[in-house]
Amino acid sequence: MTQKFAPAAFVSLALLAPAPVLAQPPAATPVKATAPAAQAASSQNAIDERALGLFSEVFERVRGQYVEKVTDDQLVKAAINGMLTSLDPHSSFLDTDDFTEMQVQTRGEFGGLGIEVTLENGYVKVISPIDDTPAARAGFQTGDLITQIDGEPVQGLSLKQAVDKMRGPVGQPIKVMVRRGQAETTPFEVSLTREVIKSQPVKSRAEGDVGYIRITGFSRQTQPGLEKAVQTLQQQLGSKLIGYVIDLRNNPGGLLDQAVSVADSFIDKGNIVSTRGRDGVETQRFDAAAGDLTKGLPIVVLVNGGSASASEIVAGALQDQHRAVLMGTQTFGKGSVQTIMPLRDQKAMKITTARYYTPSGRSIQALGVTPDITVEQAKLEKVAQAPGRKEADLRGALSNDTLKNQPATPPATGAAAPKSDAVPGSAEDYQLQRAVDLLIGTSLFRQLPSQPQANPMVTKTSG
Repeated sequence: MTQKFAPAAFVSLALLAPAPVLAQPPAATPVKATAPAAQAASSQNAIDERALGLFSEVFERVRGQYVEKVTDDQLVKAAINGMLTSLDPHSSFLDTDDFTEMQVQTRGEFGGLGIEVTLENGYVKVISPIDDTPAARAGFQTGDLITQIDGEPVQGLSLKQAVDKMRGPVGQPIKVMVRRGQAETTPFEVSLTREVIKSQPVKSRAEGDVGYIRITGFSRQTQPGLEKAVQTLQQQLGSKLIGYVIDLRNNPGGLLDQAVSVADSFIDKGNIVSTRGRDGVETQRFDAAAGDLTKGLPIVVLVNGGSASASEIVAGALQDQHRAVLMGTQTFGKGSVQTIMPLRDQKAMKITTARYYTPSGRSIQALGVTPDITVEQAKLEKVAQAPGRKEADLRGALSNDTLKNQPATPPATGAAAPKSDAVPGSAEDYQLQRAVDLLIGTSLFRQLPSQPQANPMVTKTSG
């Protein structure tokens, strides 16, 4: 499927949009100011001058009296970053290195531990680990709190400072202290080694006659990977293919245009997502073009608390357009758009410029997407049962005349061994099993012979 949207210039862990569109709203038509309006403007300017004067005074005193010498560049950078990070958890200042790394992430290759994080109550909270990375192999889970990094407490650090401490040269070890579950849980130490993270955002395989597609992020490789996965499954299963499971669990998001393109791959027409700026005015609207990669086959989308941002756009669009059944648990709830605005000297600022809305007008911000069918991740165990008698055990029981060879009575089995925590897409993945069961049931229902229409009800009256 060909992408129908211009690519966004930059990417981060947050959902992004092309900078020129959101950063430059149409200028208002000039209007002559009335006396009250002029007075208000003059008052505002006075307030601005006092605020800038206060900033200048603090700047000069820090530069002249701080116990250690600091450069003007350090102070200005810290002031800008403080201003942006105080707005919301997703706005920040990007120096040259950060800006370059963000552009690398857009291409789907970056260095680190492979963990998406946010800041909560002073601790670094795990949004989701990325598949096949040090964090995923170490067993990090959504909701884990990182309390220390190489023995240093994270409280008092900004999110950027904490992330910088987790980054470093490839091959260098790092130890983090993790707290899981309730506040009184004893933290435990996890040792990892930094790696170059080469993300493969789309993986697929056949689950019986169901096509399973896992999307772990939305980078430049996502749409081509999705198209290749669908094509491979169609060639592999042919006419036996009964539907698809699209797994968006622990997907932290990525590029807006890729989210729109992925949703468009399954929707033949109608709205996908819209964004609204400061005054609630619609700034962008994305609609689906004709064509469906899956040729109309049923779709189940798996989501959980690690499904955020761009993942929620796809899930919300498919749900509102009645194109898929959402299964799993409530999503993360990030419904804001961050725009990367380039600045001088190869620096940039990431700032929240809009909220996005699903086709039905829902805002996902701080709420998330509610699945159609709530299925918690669980472990199945077989219950041991005492051997029982069946018809075939009775003396003189009739044989089954439709079978040439009578099957032996299967032996009774005991309880299964407890399973470890399921990894998305693994054999122990309970949510995936339920999604596959739903598609199989839907397929069987479609194969039932049509039932004759019942006679219309006749109301009898006496006269």
